Amino acid sequence: MQKRILVTGGAGFLGSHLCERLLKDGHDVLCVDNFFTGSRRNISHLLDNRNFELLRHDVTFPLYVEIDEIYNLACPASPIHYQFDPVQTTKTSVMGVINMLGLTKRVKARMLQASTSEVYGDPTIHPQPEEYWGNVNPIGYRSCYDEGKRCAETLVVDYIRQHKVAAKIVRIFNTYGPRMHPNDGRVVSNFVVQALSGKDITLYGDGSQTRSFCYVDDLIEAMVRMMATSHEMTGPINIGNPNEFTIRELGELVVQLTGSKSKLVFQPPPADDPKQRQPDISKAKGLLRWEPTIALRDGLIRTIGYFDDLLRRGDGPHEIGANRTT
Repeated sequence: MQKRILVTGGAGFLGSHLCERLLKDGHDVLCVDNFFTGSRRNISHLLDNRNFELLRHDVTFPLYVEIDEIYNLACPASPIHYQFDPVQTTKTSVMGVINMLGLTKRVKARMLQASTSEVYGDPTIHPQPEEYWGNVNPIGYRSCYDEGKRCAETLVVDYIRQHKVAAKIVRIFNTYGPRMHPNDGRVVSNFVVQALSGKDITLYGDGSQTRSFCYVDDLIEAMVRMMATSHEMTGPINIGNPNEFTIRELGELVVQLTGSKSKLVFQPPPADDPKQRQPDISKAKGLLRWEPTIALRDGLIRTIGYFDDLLRRGDGPHEIGANRTT
């Protein structure tokens, strides 16, 4: 059945891939973005599609449209971006989800909230199951994002309980792939751009921190499957790749795949940087029949190709942002 689907943050890294997938599946897509971190370049190839519509809008303000489904992805997701205006970041998570839940209730739509592994903070349980409540610093530099997303989850669940809306939550773990912002401070994009530029690759800490990297196509598949589940399936459900790598291993693999002569250099770790991050995806496997299929090496090759083309066109960053292991 053809649906009219709203994607907030649709011109961003994840949102643009999701819009592409939904159009491929035959739906009408309304892409909403305020272009704080999103880019028209990410969705330029979709603008001539008669089933695609682009609207510049900030989700902290109400939106009045007729839709069947909402994917709420609007929020800066990298430390450099969400720490640039932390108050606005919190408002986007909290007021944005209130507005999208109000829209969901008003038009009797179905909504999927994109939450994050950051709700687990610096975890004391490894790997992290959905039942774990997390270990988050509520007044740290990352709190605008971490606590904003935690509050958004609370609002989604309370709207389900109080107003019987059809809403779901997925907790997204580290995702990478083409269309990542080249200067967003995330470890994959920074390592790749630094290696392609022949600069030293900066690791914060001793490089023993771990992350589990999920390629964007795998993530989008999981989100679409979650949206298609019954009303009773509300989540939250972890979405990510359970294969764990140290940040040092990632840096060495990027150097190898790019053929770069970059060296790994080490700096003190940032405040509240999680030491381990690995999803328990038992629920995703059992309930969604989903697990990642794209290995890190294969995904990195595709991502490196994207950034290599970007830099050759002169569209890369003027200055590489500080790395984070987020």
